[in-house]
Amino acid sequence: MRLVTDIKEAKYITHNGTMHADEVFATAFLDLYKKDIKVIRVSELDRTKIKKGTIIYDIGRKKFDHHQENAKVRENGIKYSSLGLLFKEYGKKYLKQENIKDIDEVFLGMEKELIEAIDAIDNGMFPEITASYKVKTISDVIKLFNPSYGSNQKEEEQFIKAVELAKQIWQETLYNVIGKVQAKKIVEGKLKTNDKEYLELEEYLPYEETILKSDQGQNIKFVMYPSNRGGYGIKTIRKSLEDKTDRQSFPEPWAGLEKKQLEEVTGIKDVEFCHIGRFLMTCKTKEAAYQVLEYLLQNKTSE
Repeated sequence: MRLVTDIKEAKYITHNGTMHADEVFATAFLDLYKKDIKVIRVSELDRTKIKKGTIIYDIGRKKFDHHQENAKVRENGIKYSSLGLLFKEYGKKYLKQENIKDIDEVFLGMEKELIEAIDAIDNGMFPEITASYKVKTISDVIKLFNPSYGSNQKEEEQFIKAVELAKQIWQETLYNVIGKVQAKKIVEGKLKTNDKEYLELEEYLPYEETILKSDQGQNIKFVMYPSNRGGYGIKTIRKSLEDKTDRQSFPEPWAGLEKKQLEEVTGIKDVEFCHIGRFLMTCKTKEAAYQVLEYLLQNKTSE
């Protein structure tokens, strides 16, 4: 992406001044899709000087702007911003260009994992945050790139930095979404043949959302998987996407214990660690993990 100062040279136009996540990520998306784009940031549009085919976004009250009265709104009530509008128009073409499989699912995943939140916040739909500490959204992080008071930072240089960060976040989100789509198929296949109250995986992969959304996953209380630290992990499953309460927690006397202490309390050899929050346990061997699961499912007083 290159910023230019001559509007006749630019193929892409957005607004200058205070930057927001929507036009920064829109610029990042366009650069990833169209490659090495020339952008100009302006305060007003002189349409007599704009080349035919120029894409104008987040300014001008046309196709890729959202400040007009008849701006587009999703079925779920989230209004589109310039990012969402551009992705709606070009997203599937971009994914096809990148040789992405399962385009419809990945498109939806990018919407849910990244784009909708940016659109919502830019349109004044702020998340309810009750934490006593400062929580920053991606939109907050992008705002940090606006020149700080008393600094000698240059607006255009800061915009370029913000776009580069947005491109990295975009790419990592895309990889993550692709992984989730692939993992979903594996987990759904396992759920169809599973008759236990736990699900055993041959490798660690994203599983929770698929379990929570699946009818076959409603009785699953734990997931067991090979740990990337060695041995095996067992994690609890929460009640729903909205309710983070565990369907069944590890017993309270196990909380925070490890190795010998945990072996003594559980009566199970090769148990390694139980998280103080009672949602995670690790074991040295698969046999130990099976014994832990057998105990949990026979003693459900920890629910």
